[in-house]
Amino acid sequence: MLRISGVTVPENKRLEIALTSIYGVGRPRALSVLSQLGIDEGKRPSQLSAGEENALREMIEKFAVEGELKRQISAHIRRLKDIKSYRGSRHAKHLPARGQRTKTNSRTTRGNVRKTMTSGKRKLEKT
Repeated sequence: MLRISGVTVPENKRLEIALTSIYGVGRPRALSVLSQLGIDEGKRPSQLSAGEENALREMIEKFAVEGELKRQISAHIRRLKDIKSYRGSRHAKHLPARGQRTKTNSRTTRGNVRKTMTSGKRKLEKT
């Protein structure tokens, strides 16, 4: 059982996919780490030797992953809110911060899921 940064890596998946279960490690980073270490990306985590596991663990823990990365991101957002920037105010209101439209999209983010408008005429009931 391979554990990296407090996360148990799934044993039954290919290594390049299994490493993406760690927050902060995507496919490109997983592939680059595996190529630097010379490990085949098609290998399963259960097939790794102890030396390969340790090398992989050390290499990934050099990056900011899991809790450390989440703290960094929340600190950046907190800084934007403290300096009262536009992006910070959008984060505070739970609205899109990168220029997306809000008239028709982002309904779940805004919290008001509206019903589709009808023609306005009521259908006559048959008796």
